[in-house]
Amino acid sequence: MLLAVQGLDPVRFALHRPRETYRHLLARAEALLVDWGLADRCQQMTGRLSYGEQRQVELILALAGAPKVLLLDEPTAGLSPAETASVTEMIRRFSRDTTILLIEHDMDVALDLVDRVAVLFQGRVLAEGSKDKIRSDPEVAAIYLGTDDDA
Repeated sequence: MLLAVQGLDPVRFALHRPRETYRHLLARAEALLVDWGLADRCQQMTGRLSYGEQRQVELILALAGAPKVLLLDEPTAGLSPAETASVTEMIRRFSRDTTILLIEHDMDVALDLVDRVAVLFQGRVLAEGSKDKIRSDPEVAAIYLGTDDDA
């Protein structure tokens, strides 16, 4: 996390400098971990975290630079239902301050998080509008949810 927040500092990060030199960066990294509920894991190697926790760390790293716009490509892919709920809540929280372009095939997750939807099919925009409009669109339902004839 320290390496992620060091990009916010105008002073170049150097490994040969004493750790105390970067006290403010350490504080920022710790604050991010505390804010997102991973402070108790800060001493663990990321590879030893659960897959869901690794995805959370990835999101925290993306947020460390305080982006104005963030592209998320299937942030809940491969997660358990509990991990999906946790990551979805993280995305909901940081979407208050960051514009998010979300690519997500889990329609429940996608429609839970978005204000506006564009549905793409075979390289073209199939439908766009509010999530209620998309939910009720028969063409979207036929393509993404199937029809009775498909059963």
